[in-house]
Amino acid sequence: MSAIRLADLTLGYDRHPAVHHLSGTIEEGSLTAIVGPNGAGKSTLLKGITGTLAPLSGSIAFSKGKRLAYLPQSADLDRSFPIHVYDLVAMGLWNRAGIFGRIGAPDVHRIEHAIAAVGLTGFERRPIGTLSGGQMQRALFARLLLQDAEIILLDEPFTAIDARTTADLLALVQRWHGESRTVVAVLHDIETVRRAFPRTLLLAREAVAWGRTAEVLTPENLLEARRMVEAFDRQAEPCRRDAA
Repeated sequence: MSAIRLADLTLGYDRHPAVHHLSGTIEEGSLTAIVGPNGAGKSTLLKGITGTLAPLSGSIAFSKGKRLAYLPQSADLDRSFPIHVYDLVAMGLWNRAGIFGRIGAPDVHRIEHAIAAVGLTGFERRPIGTLSGGQMQRALFARLLLQDAEIILLDEPFTAIDARTTADLLALVQRWHGESRTVVAVLHDIETVRRAFPRTLLLAREAVAWGRTAEVLTPENLLEARRMVEAFDRQAEPCRRDAA
């Protein structure tokens, strides 16, 4: 059964396409990587799936009743906001309690458990502006844990963090997969994808290949993806592809 279905989806900015005529399904409980060269439309695709970017054409459909959680790139986050780690993590309960909802004793336990699960016990009262990149990413993963969503979207979750943090957070991703949650992650480290992600979408503004990782990440497909991005007409109309 599909968790997310894309039908002839085109996404873009100012009517210029960034993702072009993409069709396919992401199955429930699957663990999928989205890879491709810079400018391939990977982050744009996640923004389309979350609804922050409206399609130029085509559609996105979800399995009924599934909650969605999204972790944007770290560059999109305001680290200067005056908030502590505990409060940042507690935001994961908003879908249940609302912005002004009361946090009871069971919720306090859940927040503390999430913080411990990412290795940040003792950091609860630390302002987020004082955290390292890896510590901030751990806090954001703790917030995801509290959101308890069936579909989890991650945009470059392991960029600019140390190897130990990457391993710890990747273990959480594997845990979500083991719980039959649907996880989709934009990644740039091909070796991590080969090692840990069973399925891959190789994107170059349109799909180059989509399926089992070993069959998608061939040298020929990777070369074709790079060629397609370099040849793409950035000023093309949404329904046109560059003749090159």
